[in-house]
Amino acid sequence: MKHGKKYNESAKLVEAGRFYDTTDALDLVCKAAKAKFDETVEVHVRLGVDSRHADQQVRGAVVLPNGTGKNVRVLVFCKEDKYDAAREAGAEYVGGMDMVEKITKENWMDFDVVIASPDMMGVVGRLGKILGPRGLMPNPKAGTVAPDVAKAVTEAKAGKIEYRLDKTNIIHCPIGKVSFGAEKLSENFNTLLEAIVKAKPAAAKGTYLKSCTVASTMGVGVPVSTTKYGV
Repeated sequence: MKHGKKYNESAKLVEAGRFYDTTDALDLVCKAAKAKFDETVEVHVRLGVDSRHADQQVRGAVVLPNGTGKNVRVLVFCKEDKYDAAREAGAEYVGGMDMVEKITKENWMDFDVVIASPDMMGVVGRLGKILGPRGLMPNPKAGTVAPDVAKAVTEAKAGKIEYRLDKTNIIHCPIGKVSFGAEKLSENFNTLLEAIVKAKPAAAKGTYLKSCTVASTMGVGVPVSTTKYGV
């Protein structure tokens, strides 16, 4: 893959074979970000598990202390007696069957997170083929199926992110914007990594954290040392 001049200049800043401590790595990511927009910083963690086995799945959600820097649009499925609480918590869209029809008939997708109360999952289940492939299907492990929809909305707005393995046993997660600076990004990074370590499956053998890289949207990947986590 051919990279541009700015990318190649940034790549020279990263020492080959070196694993950086968290703050140094994120400081480098911020310095190397050359785009004209506020780039998102992402973490890519390769785990020593096999996602093909049900007992080695790694999935969950965590609230980042400094948020993600993104304005999250929330859609809530709940009964009418919870509509006002969901809206007061900040949900942009609240409804039931009317929202299912809007999505299926109008191909409407102007939202980033879907939250549902447990008693609405029968209704939301009809959207499985639409929401599932987009990673938007509510799930108890991600905290998006919750009896207290208002609390779930508040957490989503505050910077709650979901982490889950892909087919290559890697977790990809945003931890904020370049404008946050290395200190705030480090706090978010550590919160995410601690959650992933806690979610280690009992069936996982050998080294759990195989490798970890941080990078901005258009920037170079910087390898991060994970030895302090000891797994």
